[in-house]
Amino acid sequence: MAASEIQNKKSFGLDLVDTDDDGRIKRTGNLATASAHIITAVIGSGVLSLAWATAQLGWIAGPISLFTFAIVTGFASCLLADSYRFPGPIEGTRAHTYRGAVKAHLGGLHYKLSGIAQYTSLVGTSIGYTLTSAISMAAIKKSNCFHKNGHGADCKTSNNLFMLIFGISQVILSQLPNFHKLAGLSVIAAVMSFSYSLIGLGLSIAKIAEGKHVPSSITGVVVGVDVTSSQKIWNCLQAIGNIAFAYVFSNVLVEIQDTLKSSPPETQVMKKASMIGITVTTIFYMLCGVLGYAAFGNKAPGNFLTGFGFYEPYWLIDFGNACIVVHLLGAYQVFAQPIFQFVEGCCSKRWPQSEFIKKEYPVTIPFWGVFPLNPFRLVWRTGYVILTTLVAIIFPFFNSVVGLLGSITFWPLTLYFPIEMHISQAKIPRFSSTWIWLRILSLVCMIVTILAGAASIKGIITELKAYKPFQFS
Repeated sequence: MAASEIQNKKSFGLDLVDTDDDGRIKRTGNLATASAHIITAVIGSGVLSLAWATAQLGWIAGPISLFTFAIVTGFASCLLADSYRFPGPIEGTRAHTYRGAVKAHLGGLHYKLSGIAQYTSLVGTSIGYTLTSAISMAAIKKSNCFHKNGHGADCKTSNNLFMLIFGISQVILSQLPNFHKLAGLSVIAAVMSFSYSLIGLGLSIAKIAEGKHVPSSITGVVVGVDVTSSQKIWNCLQAIGNIAFAYVFSNVLVEIQDTLKSSPPETQVMKKASMIGITVTTIFYMLCGVLGYAAFGNKAPGNFLTGFGFYEPYWLIDFGNACIVVHLLGAYQVFAQPIFQFVEGCCSKRWPQSEFIKKEYPVTIPFWGVFPLNPFRLVWRTGYVILTTLVAIIFPFFNSVVGLLGSITFWPLTLYFPIEMHISQAKIPRFSSTWIWLRILSLVCMIVTILAGAASIKGIITELKAYKPFQFS
């Protein structure tokens, strides 16, 4: 590069060492950080419902369903990793977002549809995480109340206050400028996810070791004893949605891949990170689902960590629920940052001269340093957190909400768009054997998720009939 060109770039404030081939800040992500992001995104509130899901499906269908979703998700994540660059997976132009990859490979209509699916999923996940964190905070308050006042004390508490507390925390965390600032938060969150999963497993093993018989069966909850025949069908379908939600992370995979440095090739690193993340989480999922069902039988609770009671060892249950809260503080940001970046990017293009949108004001924060505060980011992101918190307060139905989120997310984002992009990128001929089996896979998953979504909506409608929102006591 000529000396004059170097000087010109310096005059525009570009650091040649700190920028990548696309002019963006140099990426520093690697296999470890990508794996941490994925584990943070995958092991979330979904793990808490797996004992209940296994109880609905039984000893055979439950584990098979978990393993099947793991295989399908791993396969699709590899296809999506190849779609990060266009036209080729190694030397092509970067697609910085999931929607960008869809636009590059499939064009305008798919781009709009993927945006609707992705951002609906991201908003829904934010709502689900707000609800789950509140359940865990309320469980901590209950266990401490029983420990202090005795098991006969009236320790009822509303989740709504804790949703507000979680929302206030997210208002602060949401001011982090971008995904690249979340690596440390994701590592902490990933450690927390391991911690509460291990605590749940340990408590399950201890409960099993007590030797108390709990009813369970090959087919799960028993018709005529635990549920009616229609409830059995709806619950099984809702359980499928819960399992699907437990494996949702495709909607942020491209954004995670965009944090990776380019050597070795991002697609190779991302495939390894995806396999590590999915393998680790599937092991935990199998253990949580199977051991949770063995511990509670057909009466497995919707959130299996709260099913161990609020008594002793209260400190261990408190710690497990605290780990859930810390984990979801980070996981919320992993799913919210793509929405933040999209809205802020659109507004910057629409009003390029607006100081309200563009200008940052340095604010000195003790023990932190100088923080770049942007007025638009402060107002818009705060509004987003308020919206998701409000919806969580209105619809606080854990299993039904989780099932609905899984059903509306899994097929379009995990299967349909990655398969369509792979067919386009690899130029697979129409009606070839590969083309046919890929389309069959997509169709089967679409049917399953539609049925699961219908079951979850029915569950929400049923629970709404007896629910009174906005109660804080």
